[in-house]
Amino acid sequence: MLGGAGVAALAAGAAGWISTAGSPAAGTTLDAGATREPLAPPAELTARDGRLQVELVAATGVRLAGRDTRALGFNGTSPGPTLRLRPGDELAVRLTNHLDQPTNLHTHGLRVSPQGNSDNPFLRIDPGASFDYRIPVPPDHPPGTHWYHPHYHGTVADQLFGGLAGALLVDGGPPLPVDDDRVLLITDTTLNADGTVPVASPAERMQGREGQLVLLNGQHQPVVSAAPGHAQRWRLINGCISRVLAVRLEGHTLQQIAQDSTFLPAPTPHRQLVLAPGNRADVVVQPDRAGRFTLLTDPYDRGTAMSGMGGTPPAATGSTTLATLAVDGPAATAPALPTTLPAEPPPAAATATRSTAFQMGMGGMRGGTGNTTTDALPMSFTIDGRSFDPNRDDQIVTAGTVEEWTVTNTGPLAHPFHLHVWPFTVVAASDGRPTTGVPQDVVLVPATGWVRLRIPFTSHTGRSVYHCHILDHEDAGMMATIVVR
Repeated sequence: MLGGAGVAALAAGAAGWISTAGSPAAGTTLDAGATREPLAPPAELTARDGRLQVELVAATGVRLAGRDTRALGFNGTSPGPTLRLRPGDELAVRLTNHLDQPTNLHTHGLRVSPQGNSDNPFLRIDPGASFDYRIPVPPDHPPGTHWYHPHYHGTVADQLFGGLAGALLVDGGPPLPVDDDRVLLITDTTLNADGTVPVASPAERMQGREGQLVLLNGQHQPVVSAAPGHAQRWRLINGCISRVLAVRLEGHTLQQIAQDSTFLPAPTPHRQLVLAPGNRADVVVQPDRAGRFTLLTDPYDRGTAMSGMGGTPPAATGSTTLATLAVDGPAATAPALPTTLPAEPPPAAATATRSTAFQMGMGGMRGGTGNTTTDALPMSFTIDGRSFDPNRDDQIVTAGTVEEWTVTNTGPLAHPFHLHVWPFTVVAASDGRPTTGVPQDVVLVPATGWVRLRIPFTSHTGRSVYHCHILDHEDAGMMATIVVR
């Protein structure tokens, strides 16, 4: 881990936020009263005349939770700037690497080419180097909430846990009766007392790290201001490397209008909304009375990587506060939402089927990742029994076809499945969950269960990847290649 100081033994969802590793004041925690600052949106960069040209510098040294740290950020902040585009725009990014390890950039959720200097996960940008991305957004690209983060294999989890992430929005869609459109990018990390990010232990990488400090736009438990009768659109992004968010807002229903990359057919009310790592959800909040209401994420049982080896799941420690909604003014009712939304039509019937499986097993890695930290794990993380090899073609798909994939999870730990470039529709799942019928790009595959996905390979051709979005597992080899031609 960049800037690490020793190995921290973390407990998933543990109270407090300062690791005691290397700290003279064991048990020190942040004064909660000092964190109640107003929610601050990330800096926003908007395309002009069909193009957004920006430089992103990945480097150490950002302010998190109201203090200066040695965590990571883009352009000196975590999260980095929000990038706003419209269908048909070109995203031109010069990415400069001031880290001490390789990096690159993934525009998570964009349906763009995976080749050349577009959203290419095989690119390597070495320390001290820069690279110019040119990413044309198709004119028919649906509006939606996306995000960006590094994706150089073997370093992804450390760099995102360190703070390298930002929102990426494609504007458009129907007018909504809201007064505010807010990005709420949720990340987690752990900080030593000196502001460095600790190195993860093998046990933490096996389970998938959950940081002691849960942040919203880089802030700890900020205050979101609102007025009765004035609705807000919240773009919730789960930017955590392993943590599943089970989000709820006290005293309110979250009216979900979009999932990952597309609108739902109609607003859907939720008392609690579950987001796997990488998932996004656009919700409308309609406060109708004054008060203080807590935005929370409840404990979610992901299972345990150590099942059958004497291990037990991490203990749930109660809900975690993300923010406070502060509503001031006389009671009023917000305007009604539209009854229908411009959801994409379901994909055509599949003409081919295939299966793939996430697998965990004993024996550890044998140099398959090129990452000395994860190669030392006592457990292997594979897809279809093979660790990731960037030079091997794992799935070859005929362009223009629609396929139905069954993704199986053979182990006792839930794994989020993510496919780059080509979104899928969930057809069914072994746990009987309701399906939305709209495209998404991350789905949680239950422990010892399966999901069935319909995937239209009808847009771009090229070579990309699919993987577990517990990014410690992806770095350890739970990723595979796909070629569409």
